[in-house]
Amino acid sequence: MIIAHTAFLERLYAWLWNEYRERVDYARAYENILKACGGNFQNDHIAFRTFATQERWSGIAAISRPFEALGYRPAGTYDFPDKHLTSIHFDPPSENLPKLFISELRVWELSPRARRIVLASTAKSAPGLSDAELADLSNLAVIGAQKREKLLRRWAAQFGRRWPAPRESDAKALERESQFGAWTLLHGHTVNHFTAAVHAHAVPSLDGIEKTVAALKAAGVPMKAEIEGEPGSKLRQSSTTAVVIPVEMRTGARVVRKPWTYAYFEIAERPMIDGRRFEGFLGGQATNLFDMTRRT
Repeated sequence: MIIAHTAFLERLYAWLWNEYRERVDYARAYENILKACGGNFQNDHIAFRTFATQERWSGIAAISRPFEALGYRPAGTYDFPDKHLTSIHFDPPSENLPKLFISELRVWELSPRARRIVLASTAKSAPGLSDAELADLSNLAVIGAQKREKLLRRWAAQFGRRWPAPRESDAKALERESQFGAWTLLHGHTVNHFTAAVHAHAVPSLDGIEKTVAALKAAGVPMKAEIEGEPGSKLRQSSTTAVVIPVEMRTGARVVRKPWTYAYFEIAERPMIDGRRFEGFLGGQATNLFDMTRRT
């Protein structure tokens, strides 16, 4: 069963990666660096953002349920009170698969206007996978190839904004209170970032986070000003800046495409300490990375 689940997830991740790399040219620059030096790419974790409301198809569970049906399990919870965020990281059923880092904005903690903006959108969310489809996911080995293919396409199509294009004025009003909220209003459940595992590079030229950051900078990729985490610590992280892409939003009666920050590409170093790697996350470092999608 684990083999069937792993193969299915690998196909989903390949699809998500291709969608992401088409929009995030910094990820393609990283691929070129790896190719030039013969390094290996291992995805440490994938991040998603959600709204936590009492509406259906909202919050962390809106993303996590299908992954849990395939063997992912919650492994750590993180609270960011100043940002009104809760995050859960999920460990994969196989060590060859990435972790998930899924965050939700506690909408009930926002101002009445911000709550109205979010609730008006999420109330129109397209439905997620059904209970029967979750059952099929958990029994992939016995449902047949044709049904598996249909289920993969149905699930993959949900990684985006599940509600109609919001008003530009609403996005800007929400942004004044929560840039995370404005990002999620516009991008929905699209991948927020992929993350390269530095220890997997397996080449001397990229065998530390400083070397990897330097290589990206040399390729012209704009990077975060500092590396999160001190040398020798159990987790060190950095990232590119966020790319800006055209996003659908409504102005009056028209749906237009206007620029907004989208995703960044993260790199993470988890050194071997006493024979093992730290597989969790550190809240103080994560809170700074949330801000990488802030518009300037």
